[in-house]
Amino acid sequence: MTSDVAPVISTRALRKIYHGAKVAAVESLDLTVAAGQVFGFLGPNGAGKTTTIGMLLGNVFPTSGTASVLGEPIGKRETRRYIGYLPEKFQFHEFLTATEFLDMHGQLYGMSASYRRQRIPEVLEVVGLAPRAKDKLGAFSKGMQQRAGLAQAILHEPRLVILDEPTSALDPLGRRAVRDIVLYLKNRGTTVLLNSHLLSEIELTCDTVAIIKRGQIVRQGTVDEITNPAAEVTIELVSTNTEIETAAMRFGTVSTMDTPGDVAQPPRLLVRFSGDVTDSMAATPELVGAIVAAGGQIRAVMPVRETLEDAFVRVMEEQTGV
Repeated sequence: MTSDVAPVISTRALRKIYHGAKVAAVESLDLTVAAGQVFGFLGPNGAGKTTTIGMLLGNVFPTSGTASVLGEPIGKRETRRYIGYLPEKFQFHEFLTATEFLDMHGQLYGMSASYRRQRIPEVLEVVGLAPRAKDKLGAFSKGMQQRAGLAQAILHEPRLVILDEPTSALDPLGRRAVRDIVLYLKNRGTTVLLNSHLLSEIELTCDTVAIIKRGQIVRQGTVDEITNPAAEVTIELVSTNTEIETAAMRFGTVSTMDTPGDVAQPPRLLVRFSGDVTDSMAATPELVGAIVAAGGQIRAVMPVRETLEDAFVRVMEEQTGV
């Protein structure tokens, strides 16, 4: 079903070539981000992600093409009131407390004093900094500063939040905290554009992703649409023996994954099919039938999917001519 809601971000043939450059930083970019999505923007260094974000924010003027944000042409000052932004290298005023820092940004957003008094404790609670409200940012860890940066990005309840590498240099706990905040925004219906090199984070949080290389979108879709089902399947059994494994070997390479002596871990076979992925997926029912005919009792059949990182590498290698 096609949604009647206008996209939050829409670009058509968007192009940017900097003065004196021989190659465009962004070339014929077509991008659509639907309302309420968490949208992952992926690409290697120099692919054009930062230039694209700059154009969406109105900080960089496009050479040609069109783009709109929140239904308005890019660059409109009024639209910026409804956008939250956390750049990769945010400059914190370390002499300010968390409350003072947010109060300053609230004034820049044009928020009233009464609204700031109400909203600042709310966002500090959301990002887990309420107990440190009166502490100076200079005493914060990298992860805590990043959460303070996220607090300023969502302080004015924007309709669109753009996060540029929000989990860079964070430990696993810090990345988890950022992920929880992104999911909090999603549950509130806020649209999030997330630029990150940590593809595992993108895979866990994003509804849709776009892969950009040399200024052009080379793939766009859901994670499932971009990742391929791998030519492998894991078969979990009650028990295994030579006859069962021989039956599975007719379909490809078989590896046993059981742990000797571990009664809590059921035996598993990892079958890497011969042939291409399409034939492999079609052959799964036949594989299951062969194992059952050999006396196997199957507890689970689990196709092994390609990860987003694997898909990203594959797409980069496929697009060597782009």
